[in-house]
Amino acid sequence: MNKKNLNELEKYLDENITIVGFVDNIRDLQYVQFLIIRDSYGKLQVTIEKNEENNKLNEIVSNLSCESTVKITGKLIKNEKVKLNGMELIPNGIIITSKCLEELPINYKEMNSSLIDTRLNYRFLDLRNEKNNLMFKVQTCLINAMREFVVKSNFVEIHTPKIISAASESGSDVFELKYFDRKAYLAQSPQFYKQMAMCSGFERVFEIAPAFRAEKSNSYRHTTEFTSFDIEISYLENLEELMDFEENLIIAGLSEVKEKYESEIKRLFNVDIIIPTKPFPRIKLEELYKILEEKYNFKMNYEDVGDMNAESEKLASKYIKEKYGHEFVFITDFSAKKRAFYHKREKGIPQGADLIWKGCETTTLAIRENRYEILCNQAEEKGLKDDVKFYLEFFKYGCPPHGGFAIGVDRLTMLLLETMSLKETMFIFRGPSRIEP
Repeated sequence: MNKKNLNELEKYLDENITIVGFVDNIRDLQYVQFLIIRDSYGKLQVTIEKNEENNKLNEIVSNLSCESTVKITGKLIKNEKVKLNGMELIPNGIIITSKCLEELPINYKEMNSSLIDTRLNYRFLDLRNEKNNLMFKVQTCLINAMREFVVKSNFVEIHTPKIISAASESGSDVFELKYFDRKAYLAQSPQFYKQMAMCSGFERVFEIAPAFRAEKSNSYRHTTEFTSFDIEISYLENLEELMDFEENLIIAGLSEVKEKYESEIKRLFNVDIIIPTKPFPRIKLEELYKILEEKYNFKMNYEDVGDMNAESEKLASKYIKEKYGHEFVFITDFSAKKRAFYHKREKGIPQGADLIWKGCETTTLAIRENRYEILCNQAEEKGLKDDVKFYLEFFKYGCPPHGGFAIGVDRLTMLLLETMSLKETMFIFRGPSRIEP
């Protein structure tokens, strides 16, 4: 297609061009008509004087409605009086390619004028908002930069099955479905299969794909279906190596976003893109508990001891920001009772961490247990040995030491742009009470 993006028109000044897009606004005055045409890159003013020569064009515009789509040909000229980029199109032809037949059920230009759930009912309109448009450009840039980083680091991309036979992995609830004459389940993550790739000798793999959690949570940070950026690496010496790798991955993604979209993000979201310095602060869980109690009078509730919860994550970020001026922190040394059975342990302590950013967990990363007998014992300890029998088979025939992590793409975007919830950063949100549109 030879479509001309509306943010790149200066090179076509004094030329006859064709533009396409939505009708963003119409002003039909006594002697002149103005159209504002919008595409996903920008806007342009179209000016039509009312005279006999333009009679057919004037009639088209008089019967035109906002949010219709049009194809317009004409001469692009510079006009310093035009506030919108100092240029306008003088048309000689207007074709209505589709007409908006009714008043919009929501005002997508004023996002606060409708409740988020009402906006989600009309997500196809809500996404026309300039902020939403930018959000997904930023997400594309972020994930593409991270993808390029891992590909340049000799990673192989895999595509694991989302229909699985085992119901359990780490204790999370799963969605059950009928698979011909037997039960099957939607995968919580590609965890077992990316570890299978380690057993296969692939050494470094990644996947960007959907994952499913049948959890009846209605928090701002949970969803029943999300996109996960998964990493698994063989021959890691220790957890420090894995944390170092994730630091580099995060920095690569944020650096690209800052370079390409910093000014637009500041204008629309009022967020500064801060590239973190290395190493990210690290702190052991027990030490963090003591600090949070001393500084903020916070004490972990009984059921969450040995782990983090939403309040402790927010306070941990507050403390790290105050002490180190850093947005990220790795929390280590969790309780084995709170970690998955496949995490390797040293002296009973899982060799894993949570990465907290802006008061929210973005990643659980860990060195995996690759020794068959120990892995079997840890699975049995969690009551999962029968459910994960097929997975345990991978480790009977030699498997290199390895580790990995997963980043929720939608949550990462939410934290980057500091939006209110995943309902805003997911293209289509899925939750316990929402399965449409």
